[in-house]
Order: sequence, then C-alpha cells, then structure tokens
Amino acid sequence: MSKYTVLVQGEREGQYTSIVTTEFITGKVRFPFPTECSQELLNGALQSGEVDLYPEGKDGKAVRVYCDMETEGGGWTVFQRRMNGKADFFRTWSDYTNGFGNLSEEFWLGNELLHNLTSMGPVSLRVDLRSGNDKAYAHYSSFTIDSEAKHYAIEVSGYTGDSMMYHNGRPFSTRDKEPHPLGIHCARAYMGGWWYKNCYKTNLNGLYGTNSNNQVRLVSVSSL
Repeated sequence: MSKYTVLVQGEREGQYTSIVTTEFITGKVRFPFPTECSQELLNGALQSGEVDLYPEGKDGKAVRVYCDMETEGGGWTVFQRRMNGKADFFRTWSDYTNGFGNLSEEFWLGNELLHNLTSMGPVSLRVDLRSGNDKAYAHYSSFTIDSEAKHYAIEVSGYTGDSMMYHNGRPFSTRDKEPHPLGIHCARAYMGGWWYKNCYKTNLNGLYGTNSNNQVRLVSVSSL
C-alpha cells in the first residue's frame, strides 16, 4: 500500500518533451504471512533463496527456509539438500528433530517443522538426484510426516513401484534412537537418519561419496 509518483520525460536529439506526472499505489501482497513457499511464489518471488515462512499464521513464529522457485514451476520448500559432503548427516534424534546445517548449502530442515508443514493441507514431494551429468527425479502426489509422538513416521504415495514406497509407514530413526527395529540398528549400520525398514532401498541421508552402494551423491528433497 505504498504511494509512488512517477515522472516521465522523452528526449530525442537533445530535444525534450514536457514532463508527464502520474501516481499509483501498490496493492497488498496476496499472502503477507506465507505458510509455504508456494504462497511466496504467488506473492511474486521468482528467485530461489531463503525466506521467512509462518506455518502457524501471522501470530506464530517465523521460520527460515529455502524456497526453490525454479524447479517444475517453483514454489517448493526444500527440506534436505546435499551438495559436497561437508555436513555430517550421522546425527542424533535431537539434531534431526530441530534441523541442522546451512540453508544455502547442505542441511536438514528439521522433522518437527516438516511435520508442521505437511499437516497444513495436501502436500506433494519431489526428490531430485544428480551424479555428474546424470539427473533423475521422482514426484509423489501425497506426502506427510507424523508427530514426534509417532516418531515422525512417513506416509508417501502417488508413485508406484519406486524405492521410497518400501519405507512408507516407517518411523524415523537415528544413531541414538530406533523406535521399531526389524533387525539390526539400521541408522548405526548405514550412518544416517532415515525412515529405515530392513534396512533401506533409499538412504538419502547416508554417507556422501561415490564408491559404495551405501553412499549418496547430490540430492535435493522438496515439498509443496
């Protein structure tokens, strides 16, 4: 709701027209307290970067997230990114609950915030992978993370026959907490925090590297 005065004057070969003046008032942003990156996109943000979201509305606490405004139309809230292996993902339950890392580099947004963001309404999930020049992605039409009381269990659907479905319904586990073990302590064995089963078909928070099936390369995980 800011008021602006615009002055316009033309020039051609040193000859100037008279000045034309006009005024306009900007409208309010559509979502002054965006709860997700898709709302920030509708507010006019077109470049990817860090923004403040308000998952609990204007009266709630602002949280800092990274919004991807370029992939598949934009509006994605990125909750995990790995680029170079600098961040340690072999972390405790508390670390994964609260989040860790650098939003501009490698990070995990936090299971508690992820639960809040996926509890507000229908959410889809996109996973992007890259190794050298090879790229791949998977898209899921439905994605939710349960509360801490239910060990941040994952519910994902809408993509048939892929590796993530193996983990559907499983609780999150870390090196210091394995809520419902089915055999070995998978988080310790494969050095990550994930929705392990027995143990995994995808392990995107495992060791970062190139020489083992238990290691991962570049990955970005986003929800909308």
